[in-house]
Amino acid sequence: MKLRLRSLGGADTVTGSKHLIEADGVRVLVDCGLFQGLKHLRERNWAPLAVAPDAIDAVVLTHAHLDHSGYLPKLVRDGFRGVAHCTDATAALCDILLKDSAQIAEKDADYANRKGFSKHQPALPLYTMRDAERALKHLKPMPFDSEFEIARDCGLRFQRAGHILGAATAEVKIGARTLVFSGDLGRYNDAVMCDPKPVAHADYVIVESTYADRVHARSDPMAELGDIIERTVERGGSVIIPAFAVGRVQSLLYYLWQLKRAGRLGATPVFLDSPMAINATQLLRAHPDDHKLDAEAVAGSSAVATYTRDVEASKAITSNPMPKVVIAGSGMATGGRIVHHIRAFAPDPRSTIVFAGYQALGTRGARLLAGESELKMFGEWIPVRAEIASLPQLSAHADADEIMRWLSGFEQAPRRLFIVHGEPAASEALRTRVERELKWKANVVDPLFSYDLT
Repeated sequence: MKLRLRSLGGADTVTGSKHLIEADGVRVLVDCGLFQGLKHLRERNWAPLAVAPDAIDAVVLTHAHLDHSGYLPKLVRDGFRGVAHCTDATAALCDILLKDSAQIAEKDADYANRKGFSKHQPALPLYTMRDAERALKHLKPMPFDSEFEIARDCGLRFQRAGHILGAATAEVKIGARTLVFSGDLGRYNDAVMCDPKPVAHADYVIVESTYADRVHARSDPMAELGDIIERTVERGGSVIIPAFAVGRVQSLLYYLWQLKRAGRLGATPVFLDSPMAINATQLLRAHPDDHKLDAEAVAGSSAVATYTRDVEASKAITSNPMPKVVIAGSGMATGGRIVHHIRAFAPDPRSTIVFAGYQALGTRGARLLAGESELKMFGEWIPVRAEIASLPQLSAHADADEIMRWLSGFEQAPRRLFIVHGEPAASEALRTRVERELKWKANVVDPLFSYDLT
């Protein structure tokens, strides 16, 4: 059997993950992610896929984040007719995330057309709500730790990866070969999410490298978050937190609940201004095996914030001068309601904007962390005078040591390790460390290459 691996996204970058396996006419796409961040990356979403969508037999989604699932509506619209396999919680989250992505795309296109600042006439969304709803019909949930046939002579098993609800590593067996895809690995000893589960055997391993060139601070994120809130409120400002609606919001609510129990929030109100995050938070109750929180912690975390669903309530938060904590999506400040809060509060030196996750190159989040004094938003330049803070230890991604810990769980060396989903420096750092410490043969995947697996 001739077996080949090619990355159509998520190689040489941390976004757009799509890894194609080909074997004797069978094609399986592991992850179907949207490119985000820099403009030249986002433009790839519009280009034809390197393989015809109707030639793909099956899709495997490791988890629901848009950089792993967000291209599925376009794939289906362009001709994919197969099944997209995922875990139960991933299917539930995709129902939220893909619809939200489509809604934002439609609204952004409509806004650009009304304001006339698009270079395209008319501006069009990448996909529509109807496309997202059609894509959701292709999802087929399957349980963890059970093997299922997904294509001719091709089996699939999911094991827990931590990271977010439903996140999985994917063990794909084609003929006599086994390929293990890490997806996005979560943290060990996380307060909310389960630890990544070790995998014993694989012929080939495809591993992410988002944080493979650094180690997260071991300081207490709850204590640091409490310090940020207290000093901001003391000077009369508000704390604005761009957060990934799935994963980071739930952890932030848990820590805010703990701070409130400890008396550190005082009378400071907390607002969760994200319908998507509200819906995702409610899934904690529906999927108790996918996280560590007991019923009391789920109830307390869910009740610590005032939820705002409609636009008028969101505008009221912005116009209210009282100190407060506002959590809204998106996590890299690329869209959604958070951009309106940043536009309102970034010029206020009393306020603080806090980032609690990875910020891809080219995003507003990355530019703010780099110290930019102005941001262009909605066709105008906004001065940045607010304090900018970062809590990288709140990241849902495994750091370099944690990636190595997961890799060390294999009982013997794979034939080869392929490194994906990382900026070039991070991926190369992991390759060097793996070859030095584990003595494995490792490659940083080149998106222009196709790898024959013997």
